[in-house]
Amino acid sequence: MIEVSTAIEIIEANSPKMAVKQIKVRKALGYVLAEKIISPINMPPFRQSAMDGYAFKHSIRHQYDIVGTSQAGDHENIKLKNTEAVRIFTGAFVPDDADTVVMQEDVMANKDSILIAAMPEKLANVRPKGEQITKDEVVFEANTLITPAAIGFLASLGITEITVYNKPKVAILVTGNELTEPGKKLKKGKIFESNSVMLEAALQTIGIHKTKIYRVKDNLKATKNILKDILKKYDVVLISGGISVGDYDFVKEALLQNGVKELFYKINQKPGKPMFFGSKDETLVFALPGNPASSLTNFYIYVLPAIKSRVGSSEIHKPKLVRKLNSDFKNKIGKTLFLKALYDETNVTILESQSSAMLNTFAAANCLLIVPHDVEEYKKDQEVVLLPIE
Repeated sequence: MIEVSTAIEIIEANSPKMAVKQIKVRKALGYVLAEKIISPINMPPFRQSAMDGYAFKHSIRHQYDIVGTSQAGDHENIKLKNTEAVRIFTGAFVPDDADTVVMQEDVMANKDSILIAAMPEKLANVRPKGEQITKDEVVFEANTLITPAAIGFLASLGITEITVYNKPKVAILVTGNELTEPGKKLKKGKIFESNSVMLEAALQTIGIHKTKIYRVKDNLKATKNILKDILKKYDVVLISGGISVGDYDFVKEALLQNGVKELFYKINQKPGKPMFFGSKDETLVFALPGNPASSLTNFYIYVLPAIKSRVGSSEIHKPKLVRKLNSDFKNKIGKTLFLKALYDETNVTILESQSSAMLNTFAAANCLLIVPHDVEEYKKDQEVVLLPIE
């Protein structure tokens, strides 16, 4: 059995990057760049007006003759004398002879001339060429997550394709004779299976949508056979249940018989101690506890960082917070504890019902309070470390 920090280190060292591919920018949301992007143009590519108004050469004058119009999409470089101005609109080309734009609200105008009532500062309301970015400047470094704003910015530079890391295909294998799919009749001795949909939803929060759910009874041969097929097709395999030491827990044996290399088994933590992590070729295997709260806890602590590492994210771990504890707490078992809790701007409250079989508290929580294995006691108002959760 290993400590949490060692488990995290092993996972980080054994989570290879996915292959890269070219993708259309418009379809790149949630992907991570595999290489940096260089701007092919200046943005804006010419001096633009930031307002509807009038472009002129700044001076002590307040009255100017109107000699033309520049609207968005025009490119005529109208020649201006010191006494002349151009009617201009937001986003339009600013003539070379003009250095300032006055807002239309600050002038008195007729069809031939304007009188500036409130003189702006020189260079006001003119977006300089390359204000956002200059040609050959780095737009985004490698390992940048593509967001809606990033897609818009890339499109504004005329970039239509980028190189990204592939997202992994993930299989979720659910084990257990006692499980019934939601929607079917619940017979005596059975419970509704929830881990698969829970893990599928958790994967979606990090942009993983290529998932498939499999189910198998507590049988070594059946488990071995279905894993043999799954391991050939998927980049990440999540297994729910069957990984403890009971008479009907066959997952570890089935994995080893399929050539999966064991990288660790069991972690000194609560909940979520009976977890297996291994690999076969470049497929990662996480055999998670069957208890729902244990399964979801281990997803946040171990699975999520591994997948983010595989897709090239620069920040693979969820950022931690520090808050003051609302009550005393004792760690009597020498394990790292992940406690469901609620935090606000200053404090954190440990919730009741910490059982690994119960999801109701997890559903109400907004964080996991981390109690290291070597910490025996926290006092009220002591600062503690939290892991925010969705």
